[in-house]
Amino acid sequence: MAVMLGYEALRGVLKMHDVVDLLEQALSHEAAGKTVVSPKFVTDFEGGAMRMLFAADYQAGYLATKAYHSIRGVGARYVVTLYRMKDGELLALLDGQLITDLRTGGASGVIARKVQVSGPVSVGVIGSGNQARTQLESLASVYRVESAAVYSPTAANREAYAREMSAKLGIPVTAVGSAEAAARGREVVATASNSRSSEPILRGAWLDRCRLLCAVGNTRPQFAEADVQCFRDARLVVVDSWHAMEEAGDLRQAVKSGALPEAKRASLAQIVTGAVAVPRDGLVAFKSVGTALQDLALAARYYELLGSRPGLPACADLASTRQQARFGFKLST
Repeated sequence: MAVMLGYEALRGVLKMHDVVDLLEQALSHEAAGKTVVSPKFVTDFEGGAMRMLFAADYQAGYLATKAYHSIRGVGARYVVTLYRMKDGELLALLDGQLITDLRTGGASGVIARKVQVSGPVSVGVIGSGNQARTQLESLASVYRVESAAVYSPTAANREAYAREMSAKLGIPVTAVGSAEAAARGREVVATASNSRSSEPILRGAWLDRCRLLCAVGNTRPQFAEADVQCFRDARLVVVDSWHAMEEAGDLRQAVKSGALPEAKRASLAQIVTGAVAVPRDGLVAFKSVGTALQDLALAARYYELLGSRPGLPACADLASTRQQARFGFKLST
């Protein structure tokens, strides 16, 4: 019988290096033609939107879906379902917030492992939410990060981010007053903004020393996070899914302008397997829209580690909200 794994059950079980390893393994399966990854299905409704994804990993033996919806002024809620491939049995229902945050950060860790940066690294972060946190954590798990700067429009949020991430990672993280100040002069820049605009928040002109750009926010066609110059100046543009070319507004703008010819595009799976080589110098831009294959990789590992733990609720037994609260399951915002 399927189990239910809530946020509290998942927290702290996987470390960031575990996440990066799991994603690399899943991407190797993708490169070998052993997976199916759906595009993101998006339905808008009054006051919000629903997004749904699906993936199958034949080599791992699992299927997974993720559904997440957002309500204007409230936030997003996520749920991941994991199935056994050989008979289609539902194995687990998992809160998807932590999975989403970790796999988004972990995907940047995968590309960071392949993009060499000599010497100590200074990271610029645009955004101060959960995924901005996992971006810096992931990059610090790969590079020798000596400092970081963070910008978000709300001063209290960026200052809280700086305090928390300084304490967590043991490096100086400074809150700065503009996106340009966060990006300029940094070897690595990560954008994880929740801005909802077609006007980019990151300018390629600010990436004067940047070796790796990880753009992980604004994954709808009508929005843009990085301007066209970011992609025009890049020697290689890597996407975590080919669906990103249609799903991400900044990539669509870059293609339309002629700044992103096919010759300098690669998938993250191609980078992991070495099918496409990473340039030894110059800017590498990574655009992540997130895939259910990434969710599947983490969900399967959580299930393998926790699925037989005594005391976990089975789905059929979750008749009351009191039971759900007892076991810590919530669709977190």
